[in-house]
Amino acid sequence: MSTRITPGLVGAPEAVDLLVIGLGITGTGVALDAVSRGLSVLAVDAHDLAFGTSRWSSKLVHGGLRYLAKFQFDVAHESAVERGIIMERTAPHLTHAMPMLLPQTSGRLQSAITGYGMVAGDLLKRSARTSSGVLPRPRRLSAAEILQLAPALRRGGLRSGYLSWDGQLEDDARLVTNVARTAAELGAHVRTRARVLSASGTQVELRDELTGATHTVRTGSVVNAAGVWAGSLVPGVDLRPSRGTHLVLRQESIPGLQVAVACPIPGTSNRYVMVLPQPDGTLYVGLTDEAVDGDIPDVPEPSEPEIGFLLDVVSAAFSHQLHRSDVVGAYAGLRPLLRSNEGATADLSRKHAVLTSETGVVTVVGGKLTTYRRMAEDAVDAAVAHAGLAAGPCRTRDLPLLGAAPREVLAELEEPARLVRRFGTDAALVLASAREVSGLPDEELLAPVADGVPVTLAELLFGVTHEGAADVDDLLDRRTRVGLVPADRALAVPAAERALAIAMS
Repeated sequence: MSTRITPGLVGAPEAVDLLVIGLGITGTGVALDAVSRGLSVLAVDAHDLAFGTSRWSSKLVHGGLRYLAKFQFDVAHESAVERGIIMERTAPHLTHAMPMLLPQTSGRLQSAITGYGMVAGDLLKRSARTSSGVLPRPRRLSAAEILQLAPALRRGGLRSGYLSWDGQLEDDARLVTNVARTAAELGAHVRTRARVLSASGTQVELRDELTGATHTVRTGSVVNAAGVWAGSLVPGVDLRPSRGTHLVLRQESIPGLQVAVACPIPGTSNRYVMVLPQPDGTLYVGLTDEAVDGDIPDVPEPSEPEIGFLLDVVSAAFSHQLHRSDVVGAYAGLRPLLRSNEGATADLSRKHAVLTSETGVVTVVGGKLTTYRRMAEDAVDAAVAHAGLAAGPCRTRDLPLLGAAPREVLAELEEPARLVRRFGTDAALVLASAREVSGLPDEELLAPVADGVPVTLAELLFGVTHEGAADVDDLLDRRTRVGLVPADRALAVPAAERALAIAMS
């Protein structure tokens, strides 16, 4: 089986119903929505799948509780509904319930406020019709129960706490890749290394970044889903990006942690730094919210003050001080927030917007990863209406991604657990295609590529043969996330080079 996710523009169509700019979670979501309605689709990105903000998230599908605290009730409800769709219908293979601990060390008033928040979050989940079998109800815990789940917490002043549940992704870039593969399976042309030189609502000029050749595409409509770069493609899109930084720690930095922990930020009433255990033996700590001015970098860099801030907040909640040496990796993403008259970027709404330019380009900005499907639906609705395209209704609410299956089916699969977590029912395809292209035994295909690096050669081969990976960066920084820890990345480079050589021979 060959993939339709292809680097470059060789053989790309000259005319389509809809052209999508950007292959992050929103752009791939638009491509899937449009092709599933019967439209011909070309989706392009100057770099790669999940190159921008989509790979720099907290790897969560949020239920919207934090938006209730800001009285953004519509955003909160939309988040809860979309979380349920992802976890129960479209991507149960890439999601699981994440227990989140909120320790209480302050007085009764703060405890009561937190308790009311837990009730509100549960009501939000019920209003979205998400099963308690997928996301259990919150409950109050004693100090002793809390310390069983998080023994490294600071014990002084610990009174009680709450255990709530939210959605956690296996990986954000993996979700993007899965959406892109599903769109390609339905017939969408998905092309990386294809840069937009100019765009109107009916024509786009592209440059193949591999060959330098230009390619003009006639189209019924264009959707600009370029995220923080959206304003550079069409006039009238005024963004105020903010940077969110995460740290990567080894699990031994906070020993014995069995749940995520929300650490309160001093001087605030409803902002937290989260400590999030990951399946690969690391912890993500985040996140910040810093306004960004000036040119938008391809890859944002965390600042040292942000790193120090995150370490200090977490250290205040645990029994020992974390140090800069505990940080084995750090990453930052830029949120594409619409500019408003509000002050701090933390106060800007996370509601998305769909804008249509004078030339007919439809731009979708704002929003967040959890609500990507709804953002895509609204963008395609706008494009279809503006261009008068003949399209069916949106199908993505009930359209499973490749590899999706009910959780009880996933639990019975015989393939290695890591492959099932990352590919669902396609785990067998990953292994079979790796055998076919390499001729290697399963023991070699499924062994970790290096000590302490759980990625397998089978995954890397699949990244090339089925997911459009063109180089080592694609494989280690996006198809897998080894690159989040530079030391691990260096160990995995030989395996990535080997996979490329085998798959392309």
